[in-house]
Amino acid sequence: MLFGLDGVEIGLIIVFVCLFGGILSGFPVAFAIGGAGVISFGIIAALDSAGLLIHQAIDQSSQAYRDLVNSGVKPDAISVFRYPDLARIAEPVFPSGWEVALDRNVSFVVNRMNERVLAGQSIETLLAVLMFVLMGITLERSKIANDLLTTMARVFGPLPGGLAVSIVVVGAFLAASTGIVGATVVTMGLLALPTMLRNNYSPELSTGVIAASGTLGQIIPPSIVIVLLGTLAGDLYSAAQEARAQSVGCTDALTYLGEPAVVSVGTLFQAALLPGILLALLYALYAFGYALLNPDKAPAVEMGTTNAEPVTRSEAFTWFLGAPVLMIAGTILLGSLNIVGSQSTTISSFSDIGQSASLRTNVGEECQAAMIDLHGQEAWDAAISEQEAIAAAGGVQQSERLSEEELATALDELVESAAPIGTGTAILLIILGLIMTTARGISPSSDPRPLIIGGIGVVLVLLADIALVGPLNSSGYYVFVMALPFALVLYGTVEATKRCAQNELIRVVFPPLILIVAVLGSILGGITNPTPAAALGAGGAIMLAAYRKLKDLDRNPKIIIWSTLAIIVCILVGINFDLRINQEVVAAQSWFAFFVAYAAYLYALFGLLFSCYILYVNGVLSPVVRETAKVTSMVFTILIGSQLLNLVVISFGGEHYIQQFLKSFDNEFTVFLIVMLVLFILGFVLDFLEIIYIVIPIVGPVIYGGTFDPKWVTIMIAVNLQTSFLTPPFGFALFYLRGVAPKEVTTGHIYRGIIPFVIIQVVGLAMLWTFPGIVTLIPDLIPN
Repeated sequence: MLFGLDGVEIGLIIVFVCLFGGILSGFPVAFAIGGAGVISFGIIAALDSAGLLIHQAIDQSSQAYRDLVNSGVKPDAISVFRYPDLARIAEPVFPSGWEVALDRNVSFVVNRMNERVLAGQSIETLLAVLMFVLMGITLERSKIANDLLTTMARVFGPLPGGLAVSIVVVGAFLAASTGIVGATVVTMGLLALPTMLRNNYSPELSTGVIAASGTLGQIIPPSIVIVLLGTLAGDLYSAAQEARAQSVGCTDALTYLGEPAVVSVGTLFQAALLPGILLALLYALYAFGYALLNPDKAPAVEMGTTNAEPVTRSEAFTWFLGAPVLMIAGTILLGSLNIVGSQSTTISSFSDIGQSASLRTNVGEECQAAMIDLHGQEAWDAAISEQEAIAAAGGVQQSERLSEEELATALDELVESAAPIGTGTAILLIILGLIMTTARGISPSSDPRPLIIGGIGVVLVLLADIALVGPLNSSGYYVFVMALPFALVLYGTVEATKRCAQNELIRVVFPPLILIVAVLGSILGGITNPTPAAALGAGGAIMLAAYRKLKDLDRNPKIIIWSTLAIIVCILVGINFDLRINQEVVAAQSWFAFFVAYAAYLYALFGLLFSCYILYVNGVLSPVVRETAKVTSMVFTILIGSQLLNLVVISFGGEHYIQQFLKSFDNEFTVFLIVMLVLFILGFVLDFLEIIYIVIPIVGPVIYGGTFDPKWVTIMIAVNLQTSFLTPPFGFALFYLRGVAPKEVTTGHIYRGIIPFVIIQVVGLAMLWTFPGIVTLIPDLIPN
């Protein structure tokens, strides 16, 4: 053996040396990866042809190997790592010759490009990358960060370390709205770093908090890392669990696990929300604690107020806390009493299908033993009892069409149990009420009569919903009855909106916040998948940027405002009316609602096109589209190049060799800890894209093939990948910041400043490791 190493080990070393050499050469990474694959394959093929690469494989014809298999050990569990004393035979790393391996690689590259890049199941999800990148770059060019930094500095500046805390808040906000690490770090470095240094902030704290906060976009949804990692994790988890089920004698993963082996990007967005908030909170706590211990290096700074009118504490408590809590808590209480609730009378024409047993029990003995070991004897016995009860009842009850009498009975039951106040009405009134109470708190000295009129309208809406509107009334009747009360509410809301616009904090934060809620709410709530939500975010970002540009030009942005209202009209009409006009009988109110919704849609489309025109003529749209094309092309080119490199590793047995090494450990936690340490170390020299597309496919079948929750595994990897942006000497966030930092800030300042935040990342990983419920809480509460 060459240098005393196995041929496969030398092959892996050659691949990684070529990869690192290509990346460090300065050649574009997207092409360096594919080039590294080609060059490393050529070197390995040449050494193999010369007889210099010898792989020590287990001799499967030996008596010891046959005895081991006969004892019940599965062949795929036998490796040189677990059974080093087994007889071995020397063979080349390309047993059939490098020509056969090359031919196989070429065909596999074509198939993989078709499956994962061009026409695979994950291509729709990958389109979300394009939309999220467009959304982020558009918002970054709209200078949203400028306003946020100024506003948050005024809010948090008077606190010890307030400027550093404001950086964390802005970083988290930009993470949820843009998610572009480079743009966020550069923008905050240009705008905030000079201000912090002028106010005697420590260069280490200033640079550290800016670099760390800028990387929150890698974990806080909508995160491109999670989109890319999620599409890969879904395939890896499904395949790994199928292999795991078959290895224990079960036919498929659904039988063995008792649930489908799937994990979606939307579910991962839910899982990533709390860990992202946790990291931001740890950053802010460190900045605050540092300021308390070193007040001269992070002093409090008074930078003015965000409100045009002084507000007393009692007024602030009443209108910003007391009234909102009273409204929300009151609504929750009324909901528990069924005074606020569903008024839906929608009935399925078919009966519910009967409930099947919690586990499949018609399995072989080997699979049964494995399922009992996984789920426990109690769960298996419960499934047996459920199956016996189902069999005694004649089998699983099939869904059948209900008769007219059964439909009438079901309708009467729904009407009888309907709440007097509809949930939709209550939620809408809470939102409008919060706007009015906030306006009152912002400007207590203004004329209260418009807000009182709005409040009277709220009361009239509630009374009308209780007394005049029932579950069987049509949507048209609802609109007719509620027209006058809602007109009063809207009158007060319009006046309240004008007053809220006088507050800088609301004026700056509210528009992007609405966009964030629309995008994330639709994903986290399971309303839609990430791709349509990303398209919504991209369209909203374009309109928001155009609104900002028109304000800068002192032009009236009413077209964009009315377009936004048109979108709201579309949503409200679509929720409350049946817009299916292709039925045999269509009510007049449905036709009217359809034309209203269609007109609103056309105006919203006109507003989007008008926004594109405004951005185009002012030189904003063209660079945004070019930058989006560049970033997206880089991602997909890396995806293609990484497939080539992966196939090279597979061709000489490198992937199988690594997986055998990991499977040689009996403790699943040990395996995952090794993988996390390797990812952490690789983060010093590799970008997250290379790690996702090169390393994860190799170790994925092992770490996703065990008992760990795939959501927890994926988020742990995502947080670890976020750390790769911070770890010296090759952390990309550090390079971004170094490029825009003033001359008095040295590279040493940046490296020393980031070390505490790298430690915080490790602490965050340890907390997620110890308390996995942080990851799984929201997905369990909101099934996607």
